Amino acid sequence: MLVAFSVSPLGGESDGVAAAVAEAVRVVRESGLPNETNAMFTLVEGEWDEVMAVVKKATEVVQATAPRVSLVLKADIRPGYTGQLTAKVERVEQHLAGDQVTARPLDHPGMADNASSRTSD
Repeated sequence: MLVAFSVSPLGGESDGVAAAVAEAVRVVRESGLPNETNAMFTLVEGEWDEVMAVVKKATEVVQATAPRVSLVLKADIRPGYTGQLTAKVERVEQHLAGDQVTARPLDHPGMADNASSRTSD
């Protein structure tokens, strides 16, 4: 499971959010789960319960700094797949480099060749 989330304090005494966001990112990094932070979101990868526990804890540390918190969350739930934090980007880069020129149809759980594609998708 991949989750992209953004948590930010609302209200309170300061217009700056960097310190509170830094504490949320610290929670994610200390979780030991694969993660990446960019200008808009923090991505974290793992099993449902462990990822949601990290999001909850990150939200709680931000909530300690402000009377209100905004949480935006997007999840890619794909059982049986790991390493997608980097693999998804690598597949796009391969297409950009011309290594793969044709698009495949989407895999569906009922498709016969789905099991063989799990290591590469």
